[in-house]
Amino acid sequence: MVQEGAAVASDPELEAEQAHVDRAYDRLDQLRSDTEDLIRSVLDQGRGGTHQFREERDVIVRTSLARLDQLDIGEQALCFGRVDRAGEDGRGVESFHIGRLGISGDDVDPLVVDWRAPVAEPFYRATGREPMGLVLRRHLAAQGRRIVGFEDERFGPGPGPSGNGVAVGDGDGGELELGGPGALLAALEGHRTGFMRDIVSTIQREQDEIIRSPVPGVLVVQGGPGTGKTAVALHRAAYLLYTHRFPLERQGVLVIGPNPLFLRYIEHVLPSLGESGVTLSTINGLVHGVQVRAEERPGTARLKGEARMAKLVARAVRSRQRPLRQALEVPYGGSILRLSPDETAAIVTAARRRPGSHNVRRRFVEQLVVRRLADDYERAMAVRGHGGATEEEDDDEGDGAQLDVADFGRQVRATPELAEALDRMWPRLSAEELLHDLFGALPLLTLAGGGILEPAELRSLVRPRSGLLGEIPWTTADLALVDEARVLLGSRRGQAAAGGGDPDEARTYGHIVADEAQDLSPMQLRMVARRSLSGSVTVVGDIGQATGPWAPGDWSEVTEHLPSIRTPRAVELTVSYRTPAEVVEVAGRVLAEAAPDLRPPVPVRRTGVLPRFEAVGETAPGELARRVAALAAELVAEMAPGTAAVLAPTSLVAELALALDTAGITAADPRLEGLGAPLSLLPVDLANGLEFDAVVVVEPAAIVEESAQGLRALYVALTRPTRRLAVVHSRPLPRSLHA
Repeated sequence: MVQEGAAVASDPELEAEQAHVDRAYDRLDQLRSDTEDLIRSVLDQGRGGTHQFREERDVIVRTSLARLDQLDIGEQALCFGRVDRAGEDGRGVESFHIGRLGISGDDVDPLVVDWRAPVAEPFYRATGREPMGLVLRRHLAAQGRRIVGFEDERFGPGPGPSGNGVAVGDGDGGELELGGPGALLAALEGHRTGFMRDIVSTIQREQDEIIRSPVPGVLVVQGGPGTGKTAVALHRAAYLLYTHRFPLERQGVLVIGPNPLFLRYIEHVLPSLGESGVTLSTINGLVHGVQVRAEERPGTARLKGEARMAKLVARAVRSRQRPLRQALEVPYGGSILRLSPDETAAIVTAARRRPGSHNVRRRFVEQLVVRRLADDYERAMAVRGHGGATEEEDDDEGDGAQLDVADFGRQVRATPELAEALDRMWPRLSAEELLHDLFGALPLLTLAGGGILEPAELRSLVRPRSGLLGEIPWTTADLALVDEARVLLGSRRGQAAAGGGDPDEARTYGHIVADEAQDLSPMQLRMVARRSLSGSVTVVGDIGQATGPWAPGDWSEVTEHLPSIRTPRAVELTVSYRTPAEVVEVAGRVLAEAAPDLRPPVPVRRTGVLPRFEAVGETAPGELARRVAALAAELVAEMAPGTAAVLAPTSLVAELALALDTAGITAADPRLEGLGAPLSLLPVDLANGLEFDAVVVVEPAAIVEESAQGLRALYVALTRPTRRLAVVHSRPLPRSLHA
């Protein structure tokens, strides 16, 4: 394979490419105009007509609006490549232009082939060893609608200029073969904008193999910093929607991210690929109606995330299903109806054996109780009939007429004695009520968790009760327990929700992407599993970047809590495209100590600038913060118009914000303002998955001390920059950073 330099001057080939792309854009504009005309013509017909007419009109409008979304590619290039392959008879060449979406001419011949179509696969996968039938691969460089250059790779023997490709050592003495190296490096060296960009024009072979992997089952994607694992996962979602449009468009696709900041960072990727119907959510966002109001100790958070808590919650629900200790007496007419404790025990046992959620089975308990009371009443009336009833009782019975059980039930249910008894035997509960009661009383915790948790663990779960449900200090770890309880309890109304209309019912999806999944606890993974309609899940993350209370040693510790319909498949991204070699070398020393079994990815580029380490003496209070502010200002100027960030332990964020403000340096809080500002100030625990042109890492020793996973959090911080890394410290560096 021979790589040829990008053409930039006036060139017949360049002019031919421009003419073809112009035809494609003209057709795109025509399709948009035709779709808008169709919507207007349908809406102009008004709201009247038959029910069928209104249904058909609504379908046309919805479909047309979705088509407009697909055709709206903004400022992104419609076409970014071309493949020439040998004809089937071995003679002649077929050419296909590859782009963001498929565009056909009036004659139905393709002007642009969707990047997800099978014919586009060799554009991403062909190598010199496996050309996949290609004779030429061309990467087009575009500015808006104008083609400004191209880069060719020719396959097979033949004359050509010396290559301008990139030879990258793979760590095993071999070399990695990159597709379109010029286009790839140009994309990598561009400035960050505060939003993740799609990689549709520069997808590499190992990435494409993951993107096009079969849909069934659980796919685990392990990828170190800079490997593009998040972009790959998002492109995989777009690919699956294209390949399996039905049923995935109806079933839905869910992408789970670690925090709202991360979701804002990635939110433009799928729309740029023509897919706007994907649901983005944090794991907390899947639990509707409950607000996180507090934080708790890492040990308690870890305990609440353990799979043992599922058994505890199930037993807590079961403990609220209990027979009465004393006989129930219900007044009815001139009689007192009685239900013995043994009879209530039999009713509870029968209800426990029935399928369905706790609240749904409450109706069954009521029916059994009413039936038993009715039987008791009928027996009493029969005895009175044989023994002689009073005149008043004869009138009440209507001369021996058969008892109307339905009317009888309505009357006895209205008695406070029966209502109170039913609430003791089988109360209707919300998940919030159940857990509020549970955590507010050690006896309830002991009843539910005895034999599951140790006494000290049970005591650590106790917290003061709140006056109102809306004031409960829920934590992130609590939300997975609320979700677990909602499944067991069901709708508080006591009816199975139809069509997923109940807010407590978890919606299911045809495919789920769980990003940064190494930080999800077993209880949170159970949340993911119950939302999977068919067991199709893409799990993305890096064991080496686990920074939460949970840090799995192996992906099997994650997949054991996910759907097991098929054996999980695991793949690894081994090449770092974003993180330069100078940064990987420094961060790799930290990884070697934090996770000795893992290897850092192989970087494809160097910047020629080594990471900068600055030790600040503690001669004056605030000197560290002032030095960070000065260095941040330097990097902002150097990286303009790109982005820079200061990543610090949580304990130093406020002091650093004050120092930056005092120095007249504007530093945005990305949690409020997003990531588009020239400079962002962030606590390290929010940095996972983000990238900046330059990063200042502050006080590594404090990062290690304050983070649940210590060195792994430092590894995350060190690997966020795409160009420049600086480390500022007043305390001694961790041993792994000594050089």
